[in-house]
Amino acid sequence: MSSNRLDSIPLPTLDRPFIVELWPQFDKLYSHVVGHSANKFVFVPGATSLSTFTATVTMLVTYYVTVFAGREFMKNREPFKLNGLFMVHNLALTIISGVLLALFTEQLLPTIARNGVFYAICDHRGGWTAPLVTLYYLNYLTKYVELLDTVFMVLKKKPLTFLHTYHHGATALLCYTQLVGLTAVSWVPITLNLTVHVVMYWYYFQAARGVRISWKKWITRLQIAQFVIDLGFVYFASYTYFSSTYFPNLPTAGKCAGEEFAAFAGMGIISSYLLLFISFYFATYKKDNAKGGRGRKKSRRLSQTATRAAIDMSRMEVPDVQRMEDAVHLGGHSNGSATGKENGGITPRVTRSRKG
Repeated sequence: MSSNRLDSIPLPTLDRPFIVELWPQFDKLYSHVVGHSANKFVFVPGATSLSTFTATVTMLVTYYVTVFAGREFMKNREPFKLNGLFMVHNLALTIISGVLLALFTEQLLPTIARNGVFYAICDHRGGWTAPLVTLYYLNYLTKYVELLDTVFMVLKKKPLTFLHTYHHGATALLCYTQLVGLTAVSWVPITLNLTVHVVMYWYYFQAARGVRISWKKWITRLQIAQFVIDLGFVYFASYTYFSSTYFPNLPTAGKCAGEEFAAFAGMGIISSYLLLFISFYFATYKKDNAKGGRGRKKSRRLSQTATRAAIDMSRMEVPDVQRMEDAVHLGGHSNGSATGKENGGITPRVTRSRKG
C-alpha cells in the first residue's frame, strides 16, 4: 500500500526538472497578456519592438538624459522616501528573474544532457530554438525595467557611480547585440545573470524592509565569478567561429553560430565588466595594507598604478551638470599650477556603488 503511494508521487525528470511542466503554464499567461501564444512569437529585427539599433540607442540616451536631468531636478529638493515602491520593484525583479531562470533551465537541461554543451552553445538547434528566442527577448526587455534602479537612486538622492550607470546601459546594449546577432551562446551569460539577479534583488528587497544581511560582499563575488565563466564560454565560441571561418588550419572544435559584431560586443562589454567589478570589489571590501618599500620594482609600481586607476574609475561618482559647468569654467581660468586645481579646484567625491 505504502509502496503504491510512493510510486504515485511525481518525481523530477529530464524534461520536467520542476515536476510540473512550466512552459504550458507560461504560455497561458503569455497568451492572456499578449493575445497570442508564446509559441507564435518570432523575433524580427526592425519589426519587433525595440529591435533596431536606433530604438536601442534612443532608449539608452533617454536613460542617461533622465539621470542627469533628474539629478538637476533633485539638487535643491528633499529626497523622496519611496520605500514601498522600492520594495515592490525589487521583489518584482526577483520573481521575474526567478521565473525566467526556471524556464531557461527547463528548455536547456534536456538539450545539454542529450546533445552536449558544444551543441547548446554553438548550434542554432541547441541554443536558438523558438522558446529560447522568446525568453531571450523577454530577458532583453527586463533590462529596460532594471533602468528604474537608477531612477530610484536619483529620486532618493543616492550617489551614482560610473560602474552603476555604465553597467545598466551597457547590459541593455549587450542583450540587443546578441539578439540580432543570433548567438546561440547567449543563454550562458543570461542564465548566470538571472541567477545573480535573483540573489541581488532579493537582497535589496530585504534591505528595504530593514533586514540586516551580512553577505552583501558575496553578491559582488558571485558577479565576478559570473563574468569569468561568461568570458570562458564567449571567448571559446568566438574563437571557434573565427578559426573555422577564417583560419581553417587552426585547431577548432567545429563551427559556431552567430554574427561577428555580436562576438566583438560580447567579448568587449563582458571583459569591461570583469575589470570594473574586480576593481570595485578591491576598493570596497579589501583594505590596502601594502606599504611602499624602497626595493619595489618599477613594473610593480606601474601595475599598482594601473590597478588604482581602474579602481578609481569603478567608484567614480557621476557628476551633476552644475559641477561639470563649474569645472569647465574654473578650469578655463586655471594658471596650470600643480596645486591640485587642474580640475577647477573641484575634487569629485568618491562613493561606493549601490549595486556592486
